[in-house]
Amino acid sequence: MNNVKLTIALDNPDLDAEEQERETRNLLREIRDLDVESAELVAVAETPKDSKAFGGFLLGVLQAEVSITNFKKVLGFLGDRLGNKTIELEVEANGKKLKVKASSQQELMTAIAAAQKFVAAS
Repeated sequence: MNNVKLTIALDNPDLDAEEQERETRNLLREIRDLDVESAELVAVAETPKDSKAFGGFLLGVLQAEVSITNFKKVLGFLGDRLGNKTIELEVEANGKKLKVKASSQQELMTAIAAAQKFVAAS
């Protein structure tokens, strides 16, 4: 089974670009402390419509690649860490993508359950 790619986009309109950048980098550092294959900010190659760039990277967006065995652990961490924030989560496994959006702890738990089912079925 291949690794799972996660794209996490934080959306906090209360923060200015610098604060959002700091929050994203903090989250990135924490994710790197988990057992992930890779984790990095998303460089601006093609900026998706309606997204903002900051210092050559998409604002508030990071990507991580995790093994199937650590996928649940990373999702659990995201659930604990981002439960009250608005996020978009894109999960890619075996060439298929699932995109979910959550803006509350409840929605995030539902999104995480959907992501786990999606990866199990891929």
